[in-house]
Amino acid sequence: MKQNKYDDNHFFQAYSEMDRSKKGLEAAGEWHILKEMLPDFKGKNVLDLGCGFGWHSRYAREQGAESVTGTDISERMLTHAKELTNDSGITYLHQAIEDMDFPEASMDIVISSLAFHYIESFDSVCEKVYTILKPGGSFVFSVEHPIFTARKEQDWIYDKTDNEPLYWPVDNYQIEGKREASFLNETVTKYHRTVSTFMHGLIQSGFEILQVEESAPSEEMLKKIPEMKHELRRPMFLMVAAEKKEKS
Repeated sequence: MKQNKYDDNHFFQAYSEMDRSKKGLEAAGEWHILKEMLPDFKGKNVLDLGCGFGWHSRYAREQGAESVTGTDISERMLTHAKELTNDSGITYLHQAIEDMDFPEASMDIVISSLAFHYIESFDSVCEKVYTILKPGGSFVFSVEHPIFTARKEQDWIYDKTDNEPLYWPVDNYQIEGKREASFLNETVTKYHRTVSTFMHGLIQSGFEILQVEESAPSEEMLKKIPEMKHELRRPMFLMVAAEKKEKS
């Protein structure tokens, strides 16, 4: 199922009010980690899957990418991305991730931020990205951490006042598949898969895994937003950097 919740007016407005939507990458709690996992963009052709407002696409160009193609299933997302972009080196394409269709070995780098947990088949994504990438090409992505997606509630257990998080519960971790989760007071369909499933999908497709990181707030963010201390208690995001190697 291809899900396009972001073209719903109320959902899109709520998403637009998030700090990471208004302020960009520096407001994203995982960015200080993900940024260090990215390859050298200079002179490279880049594909940004699920590009949203285009923050990562514009960053790639700022770092010297030759060209960037950002794809998204949401027309509202792409409209806003175009409003924020004044760069002929960036092309935005209305396309679902499942429908990616680019020539073989046409990209040097494929990136994706917090999109693959909306995709039913991660193996299919890996296979297509492997085909699209040039030999030695980089694949770097972030997803909601399996500890976060395991339960459809995706929330803390709180004390009796409902103000203080007591602990983060994990249940049904090995039962992969669809979760009807609540996000921005709306029901959205996400797909839970284990850490090992992510790793296995990459390896089976021919990728060499270079780096795996789990999100934690930076010292600067902890000082600015005291509530971020709870993000030290469980990882919200999983980030992976991989490289296309030739299959033997």
